[in-house]
Amino acid sequence: MKKTLMIGFAASVLTACGVESVDEESSESNGQNQRDTNDTDDIETGENVIADSLNSPWAMQMHQDEWFITDRDGNLLMVQDGEVIDQTLNLSEEIVQQGESGLLGFVLHPDFESNQQAFLYHSYQDSEGIKNRVIQVVRNEDVWEEEAELLGNIPGAPTHNGGRLAVFEDELYVTTGDAEDPSLSQDVDSLAGKILKMTFDGSIPSAMPMEDSYVWSYGHRNPQGLAWLEDGTMYSSEHGQTALDEVNQIEPGNNYGWPDYEGDETSDDTKAPFIHSGDDTWAPSGLVATGDQLYMAGLRGEAVYEVNVDGGEISSFIEGYGRIRDVLVQDNQLYFLTNNTDGRGNPDDTDDKLIEVELN
Repeated sequence: MKKTLMIGFAASVLTACGVESVDEESSESNGQNQRDTNDTDDIETGENVIADSLNSPWAMQMHQDEWFITDRDGNLLMVQDGEVIDQTLNLSEEIVQQGESGLLGFVLHPDFESNQQAFLYHSYQDSEGIKNRVIQVVRNEDVWEEEAELLGNIPGAPTHNGGRLAVFEDELYVTTGDAEDPSLSQDVDSLAGKILKMTFDGSIPSAMPMEDSYVWSYGHRNPQGLAWLEDGTMYSSEHGQTALDEVNQIEPGNNYGWPDYEGDETSDDTKAPFIHSGDDTWAPSGLVATGDQLYMAGLRGEAVYEVNVDGGEISSFIEGYGRIRDVLVQDNQLYFLTNNTDGRGNPDDTDDKLIEVELN
């Protein structure tokens, strides 16, 4: 059965650890008003609510008429014909949920139809504290069994765990946060503050920028989105420390500067962001590409953002639903997960939701 360990998350603990109790994902004190659940002026017309009453959802995947959704408390859910069905997770390590840790990334194997395999990213605890790991699971009806740990011992913490999984050209990519220790992002021997790349069996691919290393890029603070344009150009969304959130164009072996450089500051050895939020705050999470556009989930920004990569411009595309955790595009439909029930939003009676909106 699924094993989940809940750990108390008090502001005093975070302060003792040298971390602000209100982190970059908070909707408080950000210069913006919290959502008024009775104000629908900004709500998109023609939206379709596929599922509601979700609790702190994090990642979603679609297969035919089935939706699979992880939530931070350690639940894997299937949505079919409007019904939310709990899935059983049989894992070798307990899922630890503390602050922003928990059950995070989820992506289906490209051959899911035939092999019923998927990949999960979740937090656990060992003698040294919170860690994260990437595992392979297989579905048998409503039961998902762990088949293999692909990579463990990824540094973790109550905040800054990264957690996004994505597949591109039959390889698995993983985002990791700095685990509240910024120096780890510049340490190429550490798995923290990185974008990692591996084969589906957990091996290091043959063509990597660093020998015998999973590290695809480094110098990241808390990246939570990955996407590729049709030409293979790779992008990632990343939380800044105080504003200065980023969309980065990712190239193998590049150093994206954290904690030494933010915003337009850079050096000969670091790469500046493709675009950043300046004094505003997006608190970006999921990212998806379609055509020459990127769509990005904004938590603290409370919007789905549209990024025009040709013009290097970003604008709010959908507002009025509160915090947004993840986005997906398929067949000219945009899907997004709200994230108002994580203790930092202003939920209505039916939050959180998976919502479908037609793209023009």
